[in-house]
Amino acid sequence: MTTAPAAAPLVARTLSLTDPGPLLDLLPARAPLAWIRRGEGMVGWGEVWRYEATGPDRFVDAQNAWLRLAGRAVVRDEVGLPGTGPVAFGSFSFSGSSPAGGVLVVPRVVVGLHQGRWWLTTIGSGAVVPTAGLPDPEPVRSPGRVVLAPGARSPEDWRATVAEAIARIGSGDLDKVVLARDVMAEAQAPVDPRWLLHRLAHRYPGCWTFSVDGLVGATPEMLLRRQKGLVTSRVLAGTIRRSGDDERDLALAASLARSSKDLEEHEYAVRSVASALAPHCSTTNVPESPFVLHLANVMHLATDVTGVLTDDTPSLGLAAALHPSAAVCGTPTTRASALIERVEGMDRDRYAGPVGWMDAVGDGEWGIALRCGRIDGRDPRRMRLFAGCGIVAGSDPLAELAESAAKLEPMRHALTDPLSPQVRED
Repeated sequence: MTTAPAAAPLVARTLSLTDPGPLLDLLPARAPLAWIRRGEGMVGWGEVWRYEATGPDRFVDAQNAWLRLAGRAVVRDEVGLPGTGPVAFGSFSFSGSSPAGGVLVVPRVVVGLHQGRWWLTTIGSGAVVPTAGLPDPEPVRSPGRVVLAPGARSPEDWRATVAEAIARIGSGDLDKVVLARDVMAEAQAPVDPRWLLHRLAHRYPGCWTFSVDGLVGATPEMLLRRQKGLVTSRVLAGTIRRSGDDERDLALAASLARSSKDLEEHEYAVRSVASALAPHCSTTNVPESPFVLHLANVMHLATDVTGVLTDDTPSLGLAAALHPSAAVCGTPTTRASALIERVEGMDRDRYAGPVGWMDAVGDGEWGIALRCGRIDGRDPRRMRLFAGCGIVAGSDPLAELAESAAKLEPMRHALTDPLSPQVRED
């Protein structure tokens, strides 16, 4: 389904705002939109315009529809910061063959915070500048008791799939492949996205916590940021689980930084991003070695790739050029993608696809939808959780299963009711 733009152009007004309190506290229960890191970012609600697209051209179709609409918009922006003026929040499927497709949503109201400055954007259509106030707070509802069950594959079957992939790599068919698995969660009560957002933002403040069209998560990986002619991409590949002991974690971080298996996996991912950005940039900067990113539950090898743009490709177009990177697909991309289709045994939906936002001139931020789940649109008590692992020649199926469990932990924890903490995996 696609919602076409109204005959009248969009009208958007952005004003400075006095500190209204934490961004997530402002969200209503219905279809909240969010993009938050360390308390800054944007939240939105209401819906002025929506565009849905499927197939391999979903990125360009959605981007062109938005830029046509935004190009006709009447904008009064009295703040002039990244994210002010009209914006569209979006999420897109990993695969062009997935029925999940992609969506861009333009909210009626956006509240943002950047470097200590607050703003309020109201968006409508027609000749009258829209006005809106902040909504009255709505209580955040607990999902209650949660039961987890295997998704498309049992843990044992998934280990066997990993073993098959390792054999294919060993035979020289490809260098790396990323295999994902899913877990089904069923809650006692409908899952309130704000319940998840609050808990994810609190436990993982260094991640980008997001909510778009039922997809909720906290990703540590910035696919790209486009801002005033500069592009940045944070690449994560190579993971180790934290022990809970700071001294022990320092030793684990050192071992991760020396691990030939993880360094190899990371190199493939960095190379794929740098190669995809090169046609759009006059210069790119790729650090010689990665750093170790410490999160609450795991540590990753990380590299920030930066470039100076030489063309006017919008942020979503750059995301399409980067997707899928070796960090979520493999190397070579075509062979890895074919292997995923053949052995993974599930539709990834919007897991590992781009998620984020874009403004009227094409600037924006797009993360990779990791550490996430999607609430079932037909039954909001049900949610599908996702995790994936990079498989290379030195991988071990049992270790990869443990890594996938660590990556599922953020969403499992976010769903757990602290007053009734019984979470069971049948």
